[in-house]
Amino acid sequence: MPSLLEQLKHRRLALGLKQHDMMLRVGMSRQQYQRLESRGNPRLDTLELVAEGLNSDLMLIPREKRSEVMAILDDRSPATGDTASSRPEEKPLSDDPWHGLLGDTDE
Repeated sequence: MPSLLEQLKHRRLALGLKQHDMMLRVGMSRQQYQRLESRGNPRLDTLELVAEGLNSDLMLIPREKRSEVMAILDDRSPATGDTASSRPEEKPLSDDPWHGLLGDTDE
């Protein structure tokens, strides 16, 4: 599993954001954000602020529940290992974890 800092960078890139964009989203200069992504040891309140700017949440996952959580994020059944790739018409849950949550559809 990638480090937390790698996950932050991956999320930022997935949102199509540059490090400079974080200044407007979280009030952190590009240099500060670059330092955080490259070698940071941020405080918890800084991580919460960055997560908010990336439309994300921080959470602690008990180790005994990690495989179930990862299965949900990977959109595969923990019991069978079936993945979304066997259903090509659907995007993996990790691509759009909120899809359908409020009754929205593509139609």
